[in-house]
Amino acid sequence: MKTRALFPVAFLAVVACSGGEPEPADSNAGGGSAPPAAAPQPTLARPTGAMTTPDWFAVDHTARTVNLTITAGLTPVANHWNFNGYINGQMAINVPEGYTVNIEFTNRDPNMAHSLGISTETQNFSVPPQPVPVFEGAISQNPGSMVDGTMPGETETITFVAERAGNYSMVCYIPGHTAIGMWVWFNVTSGQEAGIQTAA
Repeated sequence: MKTRALFPVAFLAVVACSGGEPEPADSNAGGGSAPPAAAPQPTLARPTGAMTTPDWFAVDHTARTVNLTITAGLTPVANHWNFNGYINGQMAINVPEGYTVNIEFTNRDPNMAHSLGISTETQNFSVPPQPVPVFEGAISQNPGSMVDGTMPGETETITFVAERAGNYSMVCYIPGHTAIGMWVWFNVTSGQEAGIQTAA
């Protein structure tokens, strides 16, 4: 289900200053905000930092649920093409096997639609992953569409069961977005380990 979310006026004033529609990547003209150039392929090693539970991550071992608040465009990193400010696998989200995962997915990018899905792809992000989620329901609506995806200001709820342990990724399926770096690790652990890791 999608809902339109209204953001505080102060937030809108800040994003309004970031420029209008992105210019073509090869444009050398001043002003505006050009989309980021394709980043060099990062080393695809998973982050090994300490496990933490930020305020957007909540686990209930009794109810066997994990609740995540994931925001596309939370920061200006990579022209707002990020998940909670992270790109290029800089973050690993870890959830226990068999738990129900509820994601409140919001798009705060002032200009661009985004999507979210849990993908088997963990290597070649220069090619858009196929919009086929690992787990039933682990994908936002119209994930590859720049006009019907999760649009700026919209919020969507995604619910699925992380039924199989393994290393996966959370990606945006809009063409070209993973090539810029809009992906992070999504790992399903075989024990009760839960939280996020970033680079050590």
